[in-house]
Amino acid sequence: MTFSHPLKSVAARAARLAVGTALGSALALSWATAPVAAQEAPAVAAPATATTADPALWVVRDADSTIYLFGTVHLLRPEVDWRSDKVDAALAASDELWLEIADVDDQAAAMPLIQRYGLAPADQPLSSTLTEEDRAKLDAAAGAIGASAAAMEPFRPWLAALQVSVAAIVRAGYDPGSGVDPKIKAAAVAAGKPVKGLETMEQQFGFFANLPLETQVEFLRQALDGYEDAPTELDQMVDAWVRGDIDAIDQIIVEDMKVEWGDVYEVLLVDRNADWTGQIQEMLEGSGTAFIAVGAAHLAGDDSVQAMLQQQGVTVERQ
Repeated sequence: MTFSHPLKSVAARAARLAVGTALGSALALSWATAPVAAQEAPAVAAPATATTADPALWVVRDADSTIYLFGTVHLLRPEVDWRSDKVDAALAASDELWLEIADVDDQAAAMPLIQRYGLAPADQPLSSTLTEEDRAKLDAAAGAIGASAAAMEPFRPWLAALQVSVAAIVRAGYDPGSGVDPKIKAAAVAAGKPVKGLETMEQQFGFFANLPLETQVEFLRQALDGYEDAPTELDQMVDAWVRGDIDAIDQIIVEDMKVEWGDVYEVLLVDRNADWTGQIQEMLEGSGTAFIAVGAAHLAGDDSVQAMLQQQGVTVERQ
């Protein structure tokens, strides 16, 4: 994999990749609910957010089907008010809820998958993939998030990178329980609506685990350089998301991932969007009303789910 380097800091690129994961993969929420740090997170004041919440919502219709598309942020500060009347009305009108993965908050299911996909062979500890400089940075970052480099020794590089990035965001005040996905899921369950998944948790682990080793190591290196900036980057993107500013999400996250992380962009966004587009086409062949909530990065840019649907002749309207 080749990485391009325009005039921006490595830390900014790393922070944006971490934020892109938070906007584009429910696995960030699954991992954030695992015990990644022993210390209490310091109190951090939340930034100002838009006074009127208007996160973007789209709808696809045919003669007997209605499908709502809603972009989510998998981790949020508890203070963020994102609910809007149109989102609540669409969810209430829907017969079923579709998330990236239905069991995203099921730690019992996640832990054996972490062992299968996230742990390296005993003769290939994490430190064996890193330079001396990398190991020093890992030790510093681990201490900052209340963990230890020794505890990460069994991890494959992608898992260590995700732990560093997500733990930094959580310790800055972001709460996986306050993310959009668990809130929407709880509302659907309370209303007696079935909750389904476009993917399985095992598939999402596989997306990361199947990345080439050199890509995983580069992911970790940039995470180590940018973990302190990730919360600030996510603050900015949450403000844009609450306002429904899809262009900002596209330019700051999606386009950045496309340029800087071609392979990761293809795996985490493009390929999955294509798969989901096919599933939505199958839903349209049936009948009823469905509410689909996926990471906001999937609904921004030229390779978004909406763009792929429109390329196939399906009309997608923003509400």
